[in-house]
Amino acid sequence: MLTTRRVDAYHALTVVAPGIAERFRPGHFVSVAVGGSRSSMLTRRSFSVHDVRSDYGGTVELVFTVRGPGTEWLAERRARDTLDLVGPLGRPFPVPRDPVSVVLVGFEYGSAVLFPLADTLLARSCRVDFVLGGGSADRVFGAMRARRIAETTTLSTRDGSLGLRGEVTDVLASVITDTRADVVYACGPMEVMRAVTSVAIKFDIPVQVVAEEAMACGIGICMTCVLPVIGDDGVTRMVRACVDGPVFRGERVRFEDVGTIPFDAQGAPGGGARHVS
Repeated sequence: MLTTRRVDAYHALTVVAPGIAERFRPGHFVSVAVGGSRSSMLTRRSFSVHDVRSDYGGTVELVFTVRGPGTEWLAERRARDTLDLVGPLGRPFPVPRDPVSVVLVGFEYGSAVLFPLADTLLARSCRVDFVLGGGSADRVFGAMRARRIAETTTLSTRDGSLGLRGEVTDVLASVITDTRADVVYACGPMEVMRAVTSVAIKFDIPVQVVAEEAMACGIGICMTCVLPVIGDDGVTRMVRACVDGPVFRGERVRFEDVGTIPFDAQGAPGGGARHVS
């Protein structure tokens, strides 16, 4: 590991990982073993990649918040500590071939994954506008960087301590209208992604969302991150966010049924939706 630092309410770790850096594409994530070699914490933790640089042969930066013993252990790591990373994992963001107008919507540290995407879009001469939000000012991630690289950056907080008071979706419609957006990309909690998708559907523009489902393995084995997604053929399937995502077309995700197996999903038992753990 190279460095660890605080970024407002979050922690940022930079790790020397040339193999991951070389193959990385915006939207990929990594899984990290936590607790050390003698730990009882067997499951790994998955994190989106915030930044990749060529320093030291290739470095990867992760941004996270402390939620439990695993991330608490990770926050206590220091320079020269060794971390066990697997990646890059998942399917990256699809990127338009031609220059288009793009709105990137991020909530709290979910915004981290959008910055390498912004760099890629800007390299393709796309217009990029940000909408960033959080519960409070210290939980809005990346506002200064967004202002440096984007045409416009609109901020919102639930407590009104930074930008406009409210949700990111309270301002999204006006940003889409003002920028004549062609597509929306978003990352954050599932309820925020559901609301962002609803706004994009009203404007009849595509929306790509990152599903923040719990991923215990990150490679499709444990089945903890399944969610119902409608396929190109109109059939709902229970897919794994880690290998079939984490990026999905928002209008294809059945947000209202996340946490259940809908009765009409392929292979579902009869008798209505069943809850999954």
